[in-house]
Amino acid sequence: MIIFAFAVLGFLLGISAARKRKGNRLDMAQYGAGFSIAFMLLGIVASIVIERIIT
Repeated sequence: MIIFAFAVLGFLLGISAARKRKGNRLDMAQYGAGFSIAFMLLGIVASIVIERIIT
């Protein structure tokens, strides 16, 4: 769930960044996808760290 939450958060932040730069729909989709992938990788690292701390 952490990975999915980070991916959604990244997508929304990507769309926000594209809107701030006056991008069109394709720009928003590209920024959203890029941020989503980056945040998803951070979510994977976070879930691994959490799992290692718990067990």
